Amino acid sequence: MSTPNPRGRVLSGMRPTCRLHLGNYHGALRNWVRLQYEYECFFFVADWHMLTTGYEDTSRLPEFVHEVLIDWLAAGLNPGVATLFIQSHVPEHAELHLLLSMLTPLGWLERVPSYKDQQEQLKDRDLATYGFLGYPLLQAADILVYRAQHVPVGEDQVAHVELTRETARRFNHIYGRETDFEEKVERAIKGLGGRNTTLYRQLRRKFQEAGDQEALERGRALVHSNTRLTVADRDRLLGYLEGTGVTILPEPQVLLTQTPKVPGLDGRKMSKSYGNTIELREDPQSVERKLRAMKTDPARARRTDPGEPERCPVWDLHGIYSGEDTRKWVAEGCRSAGIGCLECKQPVIDKVLAEVTEMRRRAQEYTENPELLRDIVAEGAEKARDTARETMEEVRRAMHLRAD
Repeated sequence: MSTPNPRGRVLSGMRPTCRLHLGNYHGALRNWVRLQYEYECFFFVADWHMLTTGYEDTSRLPEFVHEVLIDWLAAGLNPGVATLFIQSHVPEHAELHLLLSMLTPLGWLERVPSYKDQQEQLKDRDLATYGFLGYPLLQAADILVYRAQHVPVGEDQVAHVELTRETARRFNHIYGRETDFEEKVERAIKGLGGRNTTLYRQLRRKFQEAGDQEALERGRALVHSNTRLTVADRDRLLGYLEGTGVTILPEPQVLLTQTPKVPGLDGRKMSKSYGNTIELREDPQSVERKLRAMKTDPARARRTDPGEPERCPVWDLHGIYSGEDTRKWVAEGCRSAGIGCLECKQPVIDKVLAEVTEMRRRAQEYTENPELLRDIVAEGAEKARDTARETMEEVRRAMHLRAD
């Protein structure tokens, strides 16, 4: 089980469409592997999200969920550090989604850019459902139920995080009022103890009077680092620090990630729908065969024809896998016809084969011992539910949905 990281909590998920490929790895998964050692990370397989566009046939969903989890472990996610779980195993996601749907304006969902874009792209499917319209709100619930401070996304997903921020802001505005707030805050401040009490007051004054953002961040870190605080007192102190009421659902920040261009075997973006992928655990002979046949600069019809690396999708793979010296050798050799396309591809082939072989090695432990994966998923769901329950207790209390 992971322990809270003072740098904050990260939440991200992935839809289980099939086995993952190199585009998924370099687009998101490799970044997750790095983040798990820098933050307290929760990563989930978004099986409910699959239903928003694929509700008609769910027969292979368990298989896809299983394969994605093994791909994650093969890629280097560490269940001893990060929390890995399946979305549907934590029903608090659905409960918070339901409650947030009661107060989210319909227009907010209709203006999400991907709503109309996906309807256009998926014309062959009946997407006139609430599930499809409301999936950005389910994403918001995924994030807010863990009170994640950071969400790693590419630029195309920033709008979804902004909807999450707006939803949290609206919820806090409606329900973040508390009787005797000042008295409860004062008791919580004294509970920080000694020098921390004085420091908290100083940092709050700097932010409130001078707008000192560094003081605000230091104040937040001071509160989050105090493990003796109750969840309610922590939220009161954060709200008081920022000059608001109780922050029941904190607004997450975008952790913008640079996504390298990963070309498919035909030069287009690597995508399952194009049939141009290399899977993370694909057979090495298949990988080599595919890469040797990969499209290159069309101007190089013959070995003696000079080419231009910028027109060749293999060049983009060199940008991911090759060092500066190799890229220089490729650029000069291509433009002068000093090397052929197969020579150009070989360094990439070697690197991809090494990467895939290592992932296959890591995966073997879990494919040969299925109970290991079941234990990881069960432990992850337990840890996730413990965290989500804390949030839902506060949400229900604020909405007066508790009997006591």
